[in-house]
Amino acid sequence: MKVSIRKAKRSDSRDFVKLVVALAKFEHLAPPTSSAKRRLILDTFQKKRLNLFLAFVDGRAVGYALYFFTYSSFLALPSLYLEDLFVLEQFRGVGIGKKLFVKCIEEAKRQDCGRMEWSVLTWNRKAIDFYEKMGARRLKEWHYYRLDRKGISKALPNKL
Repeated sequence: MKVSIRKAKRSDSRDFVKLVVALAKFEHLAPPTSSAKRRLILDTFQKKRLNLFLAFVDGRAVGYALYFFTYSSFLALPSLYLEDLFVLEQFRGVGIGKKLFVKCIEEAKRQDCGRMEWSVLTWNRKAIDFYEKMGARRLKEWHYYRLDRKGISKALPNKL
C-alpha cells in the first residue's frame, strides 16, 4: 500500500466533499447540505480561509486534515487549529492518521506557531488514546463553548 500526503488542489474538491460526508456519518451527524458543500469548497480553494491535506492510497483519497490559523495574544504567535482529522474506516490502523497529524505538526512548525490545538469527541476513545500517545495533553483549565447560527441570532438582539 503506497500512502502519500499532499496539499489539496481545487481538482480534489469532489474527493474532499466525499470524505466530509463520511466523517459526518462516523460522527452520527447530518452531512453538509449542497450549499454548505459549495461554501466549503469556496472557503478552502478560493477564499483560502481553510487549509487541507489529503491522504492517498494508490491514488485514492482516503483521509484528510482540515486546519486554519488563529492567534494567541499572550504568545504573540499564530496557532494551528486542526478542525478535522479523518481517515476512511477501511484504511484505519495503518498509520495514515498519524501521517496526516505529523504533517500538521510540521506545518505548525513551518509557520512558527506557538501551539497547535484541536478538539476530540468525548466518546472517541481511539482518537483520545492516539493523541495522548503522541504527547498531547487534554486541557483541564478550559471549556469549549459554542454559539451556533441560531444562538448567534438569538444572542444579538436581546443581549447587546
